[in-house]
Amino acid sequence: MKNLLTRTASGIVFLGIMLGALLWSPIPFCIVFAFIIAVMMGEYLHISLGRHHKFAQVLAIATGVLLFSGVFFIKGYGLDPKYLFILTLPVSGIFIRLLYEKDKESYKSYPYLPGAILYIALPFTLCNFIVFNPADGSFNGLVILSLMIILWASDIGAYLFGMTLGQKHGHKLFPSVSPKKSWEGYFGGLFTSLLAGWILSYFGLLPGGIIHSLIIALIINIFGTLGDLAESQLKRNFGVKDAGKIMPGHGGLLDRFDGALMSFPIAISYIMIFEL
Repeated sequence: MKNLLTRTASGIVFLGIMLGALLWSPIPFCIVFAFIIAVMMGEYLHISLGRHHKFAQVLAIATGVLLFSGVFFIKGYGLDPKYLFILTLPVSGIFIRLLYEKDKESYKSYPYLPGAILYIALPFTLCNFIVFNPADGSFNGLVILSLMIILWASDIGAYLFGMTLGQKHGHKLFPSVSPKKSWEGYFGGLFTSLLAGWILSYFGLLPGGIIHSLIIALIINIFGTLGDLAESQLKRNFGVKDAGKIMPGHGGLLDRFDGALMSFPIAISYIMIFEL
């Protein structure tokens, strides 16, 4: 009971922060998402590198935050894109630091540093392309919020159907990576994500009409599940249960956004390609 209350309380705080970031104004959005990127990159690098390459880890996190912030100010405030070239400094610093590593084993772990930028910072940076209206630069976080609602609906559906239908006599989805996940849970999550997509389209919160909304929901469900499995494999490989402790009862932010890291770039690309 105590754990349930803790999970509920931290979940409410998390939801309030996300709603404020996406519905209030651009600056809170930038601050909250830059913070999320920094924390998730820190969690990822702590899992993969531990206490090794601490200075290079700081440079990698700084690069991720600068990438997101730079694109934010370019899309929202007309900053000259040439200022993104400043990113070459911390990126170069990551590899220059390698020159001073005496342990040859360092070469095997160093790819996790640029990997953190690609895996975490880049997907969240793409959010800037759909929160600003290309015509007048106005801010609107409803589309990103809608993507998150679909992802949350998919997770809730997968959990409920998995617990009721998949635990005892269900069919394992990917037992070598996540033994508790079942196909029954997956299809339950698929149903709830499509339902969420239909509802969001009905109320005009997702662009492009019902067909596009259902396709976006399908993308979020499929790639969100794959993103969840990918993060589970990462933690299993390093013998870690939770990515962090920032959310009591839930774990780390990487545990909360693992599905978004793979599904959001695909969904955002779909929205942009079809000019929705």
